[in-house]
Amino acid sequence: MKTFKKVAILSTMIAPLMLSLTSCDDLFNPAPENFKGEEDLKEMPSWAAGLLAHAYISNPLGNGGESYPWSETATDDAVSNDVNNGFRKIAGGAWRKDNNPLDQWQHLRASMQYINLFLKTSEDVTWAADEVSSKLYKMRFQGDAYGMRALYIYHLLRAHAGWTEDGKLLGVPILTEPENVNSQFNYPRNTFQECIAQIDADVNKAVELLPEEYGDVNADGDVPAKYQQLGAAASQYNRVFGVTAKNRMSARIAKAVRAQAYLLAASPAFAEGSGVTWEQAAKAMADVCKYLGSNPVSQLDPKGDDWFTNADALKNLANGQNTNEWLWRTNAGESSGMEENNFPPTMFGKGRINPSQNLVDAFPMANGYPISAAAANYDAQNPYANRDPRLAKFIVLNKSMFGGKEIVTAFDGTDNNAMDKKDGESTRTGYYMRKLLNGDVNCNPTSKQGKHHIKPLMRFTEFFLGFAEAANEAWGPRDSRMGFSAYDVMKAIRERAGICANVDDPYLNECAADKDKMRELIHNERRIELCFEGFRFWDLRRWKADLNETVKGMKITGDPAHYEVVDVETRSYKDYMYWGPIPYSETLKYDQLQQNKGW
Repeated sequence: MKTFKKVAILSTMIAPLMLSLTSCDDLFNPAPENFKGEEDLKEMPSWAAGLLAHAYISNPLGNGGESYPWSETATDDAVSNDVNNGFRKIAGGAWRKDNNPLDQWQHLRASMQYINLFLKTSEDVTWAADEVSSKLYKMRFQGDAYGMRALYIYHLLRAHAGWTEDGKLLGVPILTEPENVNSQFNYPRNTFQECIAQIDADVNKAVELLPEEYGDVNADGDVPAKYQQLGAAASQYNRVFGVTAKNRMSARIAKAVRAQAYLLAASPAFAEGSGVTWEQAAKAMADVCKYLGSNPVSQLDPKGDDWFTNADALKNLANGQNTNEWLWRTNAGESSGMEENNFPPTMFGKGRINPSQNLVDAFPMANGYPISAAAANYDAQNPYANRDPRLAKFIVLNKSMFGGKEIVTAFDGTDNNAMDKKDGESTRTGYYMRKLLNGDVNCNPTSKQGKHHIKPLMRFTEFFLGFAEAANEAWGPRDSRMGFSAYDVMKAIRERAGICANVDDPYLNECAADKDKMRELIHNERRIELCFEGFRFWDLRRWKADLNETVKGMKITGDPAHYEVVDVETRSYKDYMYWGPIPYSETLKYDQLQQNKGW
């Protein structure tokens, strides 16, 4: 059975490549010259590069990612009105080692096979007739492969690393050579610490080979030194590393992957066995932030929390251009899928993701105080007045204007936008998602029209918040040894949001005197700024925070309106679910794979 599995895995991974490389003249006895092996690829750079391109197909940050934005419905931030939603099921107690919508094991390890095969093959490929350009292409493609492998290992750790019954913190099997039908396949898992070391090694190789960022240079003297040493002129550099390569893996993106991995490793769920400290995580995050300049906090994009609304601005971005908010992004493309899933029903949407009252309550007042504080002056019967402006920007509230229409979500509303009006279509919480959506999209089946969207694969705000979290834990709220502090970051992000803009922020100052209170504030700001971007589910688990908070909604009735907070959905997580399982099918086939405790 294991032998059959070896062949099946390799067939699955190699079949797409072989289909493109072989003829159908004779299905059973193809001509020998139609088979392309490693030696053939050495003279076929486009085919060799195809191995790497295939690995990109599994980029966990692209094509919606493994949890963007649907995993919010498995947290206290949202529910889904779709009874078949996988995250709704696992939140309700159906998460098992053989039922895991967060499984990354098969497709990421398959992509790593392509990467490893590419790295082996690429050594002897003639990438261009010009010798210098050929060397540059080799550096670019290999650096790209190392960076992507680091990314995949990080996401595998996030999904599958955990503590075993014998008290070991394990990651995934580390494979840096391509497998074939003679490989043993039955590998044990490496330790989490060894996996972090492999990420470090791969990131270092990527940084060694790749430029910090892609883009044309104007003169030979502008070519980075490591490429000048190879004799590269500006024309050769631009051919390989110019604007046409933007938004591929770069040195700074590779460093960002390391920063993400360090933040995970330093967090409470992993810190005891990872060998990574909060100080290391803070320094790695600061290095990423400093790509914006020597005083990066001052360069925080003033529109950074509003990147999803202007379709024309997205459409007009040229040559892979990034704003100060985006470190890495997808290409701009016209679409309507996100809106079709999440628009309110009267806008021809399915209203799938329903923000919770828990999330709404997390938004502070405009004066910066949480709604629970006496100084907030919060009125439970006028709950949306004088709130953080991001609340109305990210969530459709009752009687919000959206897409030129008033959306009434009150329980006694007259159309299908009303709370619980129609199963599988109406909101269950009294709210609809607004973030990520463009109100100008037309989802009417008779006149459907999409608008340009861009998915930021990495936002600088994520790394500023990561720095603030790690720096506060390592050195406290106001320590500025990296040139800026956790306090500086929080002040800039809150001011950008419209909280205490250009005036003193008394609640922030209060938190800055208490590391524990600052931690709560940073966690809350991360919750708000990154909502619906696939972070909350992972953050709660790496923090070992409460996973079982009952999700609440807002039932609005009458005129004048009466507001009643109601329970909507309970959660059913076990303590061992802070760490995900190894796929059950894999542990059945390979007895060297230890399962995580509890699964």
